[in-house]
Amino acid sequence: MLNKRYLGQLKKEILSYAEKRRETIKSCGDALYSSKKAIFAMHKDKMEDADDYLKKAEIIFVELNKKFKKDPQIFEEGSYRAALEEFIEASIFCQFLNNKIIGEIPNLNVDADVYIGGICDVPGEMLRYAIKSATNRNFEMVKKCEQAAEEIIGELIDMDLTGYSRQKFDQAKQALQKLEQVAYETSLRV
Repeated sequence: MLNKRYLGQLKKEILSYAEKRRETIKSCGDALYSSKKAIFAMHKDKMEDADDYLKKAEIIFVELNKKFKKDPQIFEEGSYRAALEEFIEASIFCQFLNNKIIGEIPNLNVDADVYIGGICDVPGEMLRYAIKSATNRNFEMVKKCEQAAEEIIGELIDMDLTGYSRQKFDQAKQALQKLEQVAYETSLRV
């Protein structure tokens, strides 16, 4: 009664995807960890360490993209998207700290929603960095963080974001407001 051959094919496909998914989840966990370590290193002004962590994460993504090029549904997995978003956040924050133009992430094809999620987290990192800078009496960096976060928000505001991206954008706006407060308070002490 059953077409066991057909069901066997389906089983093979499902098990194959499950194996790829497990591999992706493990690799993405490593990439997420490296990206978080990169951000932590940047906050400690250990840019060489940050670059090493970013390179490790980038290698993982490049390898996954090559390996699963013919299985694009794997790139819709939550673990992949979350790790890539964290990597984007770390990469953009690194671009900012290295006085580079904030823009695309070289060597990776990133969809708009994941990029927006990553860039929306950057004002929060700028806020933390500005607080550290204010503590160290580096008021010029505080102002630089505020201006960069303001520029990010200014670009995102015209995108009519909805859903998850809108939530991330609202968090970015809150970080900017706090950053403005830090900049204001430091201006009173200069």
